[in-house]
Amino acid sequence: MSISGSLSSALSGLTAASKAAEVVSSNIANATTEGYARREVLTVARSVGANGNGVRVIGVQRQTDVALLNDRRIAEASQGNQDLRASFLKGLEEAIGTPDSAISLGTRLSDFDTALLEAVSRPDSEARLTNVLDTAKALADHISRAAETVQAARASADDGIEAQVRQLNTALSRIAELNGQIRTSLSGAHDPSALMDQRQQLIDSISGILPIREVARDSGQVALFTTNGATLLDGKAAVFGFSPAGIVTADMSITNGTLSGLTLNGRAVATDRAEGPIAGGSLAASFALRDDLAVEAQTKLDALARDLVERFSASGLDPTRSSGDAGLFTDGGTTFQAANEKGLAQRLAVNAAADPGRGGAVTRLRDGMGATTPGPTGNSTLLNALHTTLTTTRIPVSGGFSSGARSFATLQADLLSSVSGKRLGAQSEASYAAARSDALKSQGLAGGVDTDQELQSLLLIEQAYTANAKVMQTIGQMVDTLLGI
Repeated sequence: MSISGSLSSALSGLTAASKAAEVVSSNIANATTEGYARREVLTVARSVGANGNGVRVIGVQRQTDVALLNDRRIAEASQGNQDLRASFLKGLEEAIGTPDSAISLGTRLSDFDTALLEAVSRPDSEARLTNVLDTAKALADHISRAAETVQAARASADDGIEAQVRQLNTALSRIAELNGQIRTSLSGAHDPSALMDQRQQLIDSISGILPIREVARDSGQVALFTTNGATLLDGKAAVFGFSPAGIVTADMSITNGTLSGLTLNGRAVATDRAEGPIAGGSLAASFALRDDLAVEAQTKLDALARDLVERFSASGLDPTRSSGDAGLFTDGGTTFQAANEKGLAQRLAVNAAADPGRGGAVTRLRDGMGATTPGPTGNSTLLNALHTTLTTTRIPVSGGFSSGARSFATLQADLLSSVSGKRLGAQSEASYAAARSDALKSQGLAGGVDTDQELQSLLLIEQAYTANAKVMQTIGQMVDTLLGI
């Protein structure tokens, strides 16, 4: 090898060592950066004709485990799905109130029951009659507030769907742009690693919304699909469509056209099936909450309110009421109609005829809702009948409760038991999903940047740099010797 060839080889070695030092320093600096993938310098032997002529840097390679990335993203989607379900059920359980709560539906019912018993023993006491009125109003208000919590959760889910759709569309559009920039960078022999990091971070940012699988394409590009086969990005980014409702009420649904469904590239997408194209992430959970979980909760609360209204408006209970008149509990102040059950829980109210604050008289609790004049102060017949009807067993006619007659206390306990059981199941699923997601994330971090390994590589790079510099120094001395002859 000639002196010039030796000098060229040593210079290429310095260049490769410099590039390697740059990459190692970047690895160490980003050891804890989310979405950063470890880099390695790729080199090949350089030759001129049949002779070796140093080393050539052919690129920088990102070290990623695509299979692990896909598994982690699917796990994050499952976690997002189960967390949302568990959060709703926990909020509903708190709105109803558990037995250990300071204020609960059970407590309100117990207070009403006790107030009726106390009034039975002293029907002449307006203070005790007023307590019956107050506890009845508190019971009705508690059911109404629980139902309002359900509708607030539906409205929040509707808003959440809009936000997630907007985030998906923005991210997918940006990922498509990065695909193009990466292709251009590779065609120009530039390092696209930083662009690939940005792309990975964007994909990770939406992995909780949809279960995403990444598939490599030519020229460093990627395609994205949901686990059930919907194409999110393959050359061109997909576009999701959704119209938020703003305010959500009990009578609104996709079926009657008052709530928006989801579209993908202008075509309707099923949101209510386990095998649907978006199933498995927080977006699917938001639709499930708005259209299934909360609707079921509203149905049961309406059935509970209906049972209460019908108990206290039963024929023969209050002889002063005319046919068709409302009993102690009403549908917004009017007689309840079975065809108008939806949303009854929100409208549940105590009859104004017994409420002095609305022009009524508290003595009507003792004398009857239709009484025009006060009756005998010692007559506890109606109060006793009201207490009896509260504890009498009857078969609920709606709400999907299990068959069998039960008292109102048992019915509300069954409602709470159903919600609590579903909440426990959802929290168990959420805990499993979180544990799996954390395990896969830890596995990914373990395969990321190892600073100890990088420091060892840095020592080898330093030695290579020093050796190539020594070669150049020696060649310089040889050239000086020749020039001195």
